Amino acid sequence: MSAPRIGVDVGGTFTDVALERPDGTFASIKVLTTHQRPEEAVLAGISAVIEREGTTLDEITQIIHGTTLATNALIERRGAKTALVTTAGFRDVIETRTESRFEQYDLNIVLPPPLIERKDRYVVPERIGARGEVLLTFDEQAARGVVARLVDGGYTSVAVGFMHSYRNPDHERRFRELLSEATPSTAVSLSCEVSPQMREFERFN
Repeated sequence: MSAPRIGVDVGGTFTDVALERPDGTFASIKVLTTHQRPEEAVLAGISAVIEREGTTLDEITQIIHGTTLATNALIERRGAKTALVTTAGFRDVIETRTESRFEQYDLNIVLPPPLIERKDRYVVPERIGARGEVLLTFDEQAARGVVARLVDGGYTSVAVGFMHSYRNPDHERRFRELLSEATPSTAVSLSCEVSPQMREFERFN
């Protein structure tokens, strides 16, 4: 390796920055993670290790970044107030799950609760078939009613997962348009973009 490179790991408490020198040895530094703006700790750590090593950003050929912030948020069940919007009749897919279990023969297994509680799941009458054909037209009036409830509920993040949207994403995208018109600041994730795959549980979850 002819030039230094940097690795950054943003953890729940500390952000670790390591600089690999051209000779293969390392220099590292640890700074407190800034949760509201994680990039501040990243930039502070990079600046500190570069200054200590007497090099410059222009000399760095690669920055490798990793973080456990999202994983920690899922495990600890904290973060944005999130709702799930799905096809009418499929509200409980993420609760009924599949037959896959981490202890296959344990009849008394206790599974973790769904990431989104039932009270935070909403439905819209619509249906796309497995070939991408429209079986039930997207109900704009019902969708606008759901949007109003999401706004009133104070959700800052909304996941949208409609049946077979991986084959035809039109209904999911239309719902996002309606929601964004009402509340532009709300983060919207569409299953057709995040995980365009068959099987509802895997795509919704």
